[in-house]
Amino acid sequence: MKFLLAAINAKYIHSNLAVYSLRAFANAHVPGADIEIGEYTINHQMDHILRDIYRRKPDFIGFSCYIWNISYVLELVRDLHKVLPELEIWMGGPEVSYDAGELLSNEPEIRGVMRGEGELTFTEVVKAYMTGKGWNLKTEQLLSGTAGITYRAGDIRETMPQRFLAMDEIPFPYKDMTGFENRIVYYESSRGCPFSCSYCLSSIDKAVRFRSLSLVKQELDFFLDHKVPQVKFVDRTFNCKRDHTLEIWRHIMEHDNGITNFHFEVSADLFDEEELEAIARMRPGLIQLEIGVQSTNPDTITEIRRKMNLDRLKAAVSRVHGYRNTHQHLDLIAGLPHEGMDSFLRSFDDVYRMEPDQLQLGFLKVLKGSYMAEQVKDYGLRYRAVPPYEVLSTRWLSYGDVIRLKEMEEMVEVHYNSGQFKRTLALLWREFPAPSVMFLSLAGYYAAHGLFGPSQSRIARYEILYGFIKTQFAGEKEKLSAFRDSLMFDLYLRENAKSRPSFAMDQTPFKRHIREFFVLEEEQPRWLLGYEGYDSRQTSKMAHLEAMEDGSFLLFDYKNRDPLDKNAAAMRFSYTENKNSRVSGFGAWNQLPLFSEL
Repeated sequence: MKFLLAAINAKYIHSNLAVYSLRAFANAHVPGADIEIGEYTINHQMDHILRDIYRRKPDFIGFSCYIWNISYVLELVRDLHKVLPELEIWMGGPEVSYDAGELLSNEPEIRGVMRGEGELTFTEVVKAYMTGKGWNLKTEQLLSGTAGITYRAGDIRETMPQRFLAMDEIPFPYKDMTGFENRIVYYESSRGCPFSCSYCLSSIDKAVRFRSLSLVKQELDFFLDHKVPQVKFVDRTFNCKRDHTLEIWRHIMEHDNGITNFHFEVSADLFDEEELEAIARMRPGLIQLEIGVQSTNPDTITEIRRKMNLDRLKAAVSRVHGYRNTHQHLDLIAGLPHEGMDSFLRSFDDVYRMEPDQLQLGFLKVLKGSYMAEQVKDYGLRYRAVPPYEVLSTRWLSYGDVIRLKEMEEMVEVHYNSGQFKRTLALLWREFPAPSVMFLSLAGYYAAHGLFGPSQSRIARYEILYGFIKTQFAGEKEKLSAFRDSLMFDLYLRENAKSRPSFAMDQTPFKRHIREFFVLEEEQPRWLLGYEGYDSRQTSKMAHLEAMEDGSFLLFDYKNRDPLDKNAAAMRFSYTENKNSRVSGFGAWNQLPLFSEL
C-alpha cells in the first residue's frame, strides 16, 4: 500500500512538523511501509493539488488539519473521492480532533479521524491497513483496538484516547528532508503547557514532557550544520523549565554558525537574571522571542486563567530591548472577557510603550475543545461560523468596535510592524494623547479617503502618511518640515530608493556638495569604510547622501547594516563652505548627533 501524508501550509516557506513526525515514527516501527509526504500551500490552486495527488496514486491519504487550511482540505476531499473512489481518506490535527463524529456524519467521503497526538495512532492505522492489504473486515477488526481514532465502519465508531508518548520515543523527523535553505523549520523540545489559558488548546495537556537535552543538542547541530535560516521552537512556553532553557541557549551560542536564527515562544515574566544575562551575550539575530501579553487588564488575565506578572514582564522586555540584539514580538488578543474598547486600547498603549519590534494585534479565535468555547453563552460571545472562528462581538465589545480594531490592526501592520516608518512614528505618536489614538486617527484617514483595500506601493505609503500628517499639522511649517525629514530618513534607511515621494526636497541645488563628499571619501576615507577599490561615482551609487530641510545632510551606508534589523548605518553632517580648502570650492563636513534636530 502507498500512504500519503498531505500538508497544506499557510506559506511556501513553512514546513509541517506533524507529517514529518508521523512518517518518522511509522517508518521506525513498520518496516517496509511506503509513506510519502506532499506539502502544498493555501496559495496553490486546488486543481494543482488535486492533480498532484492523483498522479501519486496513493491508496491512503492523511490530511493535517488546522483552522487556516480546513476549508481547503474539505474541498479537496470531496473532489478526491470522485477521481480516486477507492482512496482511503483520513484526517488529523487540532481542527478535527474535537468534533470527529460530527465531521464524519457530514462528510461521507472520510473514513476516519486520528484524534490528538498522532504518531502512535498513525503507526497503528498503517499496520492495520498493511495487514489487511487495504480496507476490509480484517482491517476494520484491527482498527477496533486502535486507540485515538473515530472511524466509519458501517456506523461511526470511536475508540479510547491514545496514550501520550514520551518525547524521546519520537524519532528526529527531518533526516530525509531537503531544501532547508528556503524553509522555516519547526521543532519541539517539549509538549504540553504548565498554564491553563482558556483560549488555547495547549492547556488541555498540562503535564509538560521534555525531550532529553542530549537528543535536542544533536538535532540542533543538524540544523546548524545545514545552515537552516530559521528554526521555530513550537514549545508552548519554552522557558518554563530554567535548566532546559539555559542549556539549549548555551549550546546554540557555542555552536553558532552566524546564520541560523532560533525563534522561541516565552513568558518574559519568568526570566531570571542568568537567562537575561545569557540573552545579552548572544549574537544579534541569533534568537527572537515571541511574548504573549494578550491583555494588561488584571480582570481579563484572571478570567482567562492566565498567570502573568506584568511588572516583571515589562522589566524583562525593557532589558532585552536595551541589548539591541534580539527581536521581540509581543502579542495582544482583542475580544477577551472583561475587555471592552477602552480597556483594549489601554492594553495596546501599555504594550506599544514597551517598544516591541513587532506588535501583533490579534483577534480571539474560539477553538473547538477550548474552555473558551464552553463560555460562549456567559460571555455573550459571537464568532464566525467558519474557520478561523474569529470573534464578532462579546458582552464587552461590539461588532462596530471590532471593525475599528480591524482597521487599526492594518495600520499597525503597515506602519509599525513593517519597520518602514520607525523614526516618523517615534515623533508622531508623541503628538497624540496615546499611541492608540494615533493609529485610530490614521485608520479614519484611510477610511475617509478610500485607501483600505487597494494595495499601495512603498512610495505611495509615504505619500499617504505625509498626507495624514498634513491634516494634523496644517500651517505648522516647522513641524511639517521635521516630518518630511523624518520620512526621508525612514525611506533611505532600508534601501537606496530609486523613486522619491512628491514631498521630497529637490536635491538639485546640492549636487555639487554631494559629489564633493564622495570625492573626498575616495581620496581619504573617513566615514565610509569598506568601499576600497571603488571610485567616487561608484561609491555614490552604493551609499546615499541626502540634503535635509533642516540644512543638514544624512549619509546612508548600505555596506554596513544593523545586524538585527538590517537597516543601513546612518550619519548626519553639517556643511560649511571653506574657501581655503586645498581643493577649490570644497567645504568642511562635520559629523553631528543623528537626531539632535530632527
